[in-house]
Amino acid sequence: MTDTKHEADVAFIKALAELLRENDLTELQVKREYGEEDSLNVRVSRMNNVAAAPVQVAVPAAAAPAAAPVAAPAPAAEAPTAQEDPASHPGAVTSPMVGTVYMQPEPGAPAFISVGASVSEGDTLLIVEAMKTMNHIHAPKAGTIKRILVGDGDAVEFGTPLVIIE
Repeated sequence: MTDTKHEADVAFIKALAELLRENDLTELQVKREYGEEDSLNVRVSRMNNVAAAPVQVAVPAAAAPAAAPVAAPAPAAEAPTAQEDPASHPGAVTSPMVGTVYMQPEPGAPAFISVGASVSEGDTLLIVEAMKTMNHIHAPKAGTIKRILVGDGDAVEFGTPLVIIE
């Protein structure tokens, strides 16, 4: 009986890994209850894909200068800077979780923030919905909204830059 349960657990974990890959998810966590004091907690994640994406972008950029050494380096240098700038900005507010962004409290209501608006520490900037739970993302400091990096309904991952406050 234990071997059958073990085999079923392995098959379950493999199915979760496949689900993760098929839906391009980075993390999945499940608790499976067998009885009062018997359960299986599984967390499957793909963190190496996050690091692999910039490397893949850099490889074509390195190949392009070989084909056109004068014209290609300038655009290749600008693209990584634009991607790195929001996340490395000292006023960047990043997503604390994977979810869907909502810019207003309910459909048809005005947005929480707009570019140029002043915010106080603790003001709600936007909402990230994760598993049917609405998580208000608060301003970590007072300042002015310089950039909004996501749109209403966008999917975000942990660490995705959302807003720049200066």
